[in-house]
Amino acid sequence: MKVEIYSDVVCPWCYIGERRFERALAAFPGGADVEVVFRPFQLDPGTPDTPAPIAQYLTRRFGGRSIAPMLARVSEAAAGEGIAVDWDRAIAVNTRTAHRLLRLAEREYGAAVQRALAERLFEAHFTRGGNVADHALLAELAASVGMDAERVRGYLASNEGAEELEREFDDARRLGVQAVPTFVFEGQYVVEGGQPASTFLQVLEEVQRRAAADAPEGAPAGADAAGDACADGSCAI
Repeated sequence: MKVEIYSDVVCPWCYIGERRFERALAAFPGGADVEVVFRPFQLDPGTPDTPAPIAQYLTRRFGGRSIAPMLARVSEAAAGEGIAVDWDRAIAVNTRTAHRLLRLAEREYGAAVQRALAERLFEAHFTRGGNVADHALLAELAASVGMDAERVRGYLASNEGAEELEREFDDARRLGVQAVPTFVFEGQYVVEGGQPASTFLQVLEEVQRRAAADAPEGAPAGADAAGDACADGSCAI
């Protein structure tokens, strides 16, 4: 089974949803055989390349409206998944370069390495206050999951993969992805938002059953539930 996750590394529900999906995979008998691939999506393509404190950036983006309820709810949900979020350290920055690196990871090292890198990127952004557009940090994170640091530095210093990445952003829009995370099972079943692990497990079991029975029609049970997600730069509160 293949599961594609449309995600952005600065989306908290993507981080939370990935952790919940990981728990579902651990409980799924065929979990070891599921290929998980991250696909690129940007919540705010216009985010500047120069980093800024995320609270300051979000407050300005939403016209001075209080973002405290959103941050508090996300922090509570994250803590439930063992994720420490430090909003005082987190910074806003464009994620295009991070997505380009994730693309390299999948193509040259495989889905497992890409997934490990995605976890490092989430942790760097939400817990360490890292700049996920900084080439030195990205090379460090890439090396930590087994990628060649010299290859990564040369890749990031070039435009390699940039045009292909833009096409993938376009592909996501054509598929109708408007919020993240969006999970696509076997290229046909879509589950939106950071669903509970039990819902992900239910969908995994149903997709497997349908594959065995050659019965693709309709959405799997649980796939129509609304999950917490981020869209247009903001997250569910």
